[in-house]
Amino acid sequence: MLKLLAPALSILSVLAVGPVMAQSQDGPIVTGNRSVESADALKTREAIAYARPLPRGAPNGDYPLVAWCDALVSGHADLGDTLPAHAPEDVELVRLGRLEAQDFRTALAAAAPRQSAASKAEADRAVAAVKAQWATLIENPDAEARSQSFGLFFGLPGRCEHAARRIRENITTPPATLESVGIN
Repeated sequence: MLKLLAPALSILSVLAVGPVMAQSQDGPIVTGNRSVESADALKTREAIAYARPLPRGAPNGDYPLVAWCDALVSGHADLGDTLPAHAPEDVELVRLGRLEAQDFRTALAAAAPRQSAASKAEADRAVAAVKAQWATLIENPDAEARSQSFGLFFGLPGRCEHAARRIRENITTPPATLESVGIN
């Protein structure tokens, strides 16, 4: 009986893989790993990011914007650290936020020597404003309110990523526009 069961299970396992293999041939949608992204795709994403309006309080210049983005994501992670229940998804959001903040800080450090005093002052003002907003939430003694606030953070504008790349790489040309990448 066992001799018949083993080949039957082998055949079933091969058949079960069939649909999975067919699905993988359609190709996954890659959202996080852009290491093989073409220059045209990067320019298109940059154009879309720069065409979208920034949230209220966000500075327009790339250097101050990256400082603002760092303060925003760092504040969210700091708020997450205050939550009494450490749900796995919250811990992961804090971890990812800290990684993103580190990326922003390395870009800021690389670009700092090239910044004017005015640009640095604008960045400092933007960071102070964001930290003041987060402080109100972080210092709230109501753990449930902090948890709800943590859950309301929807992320950063797409321009943050591009501004960080541009200041890190000392790109001084204007960002791509929708028209320049063929989007009307």
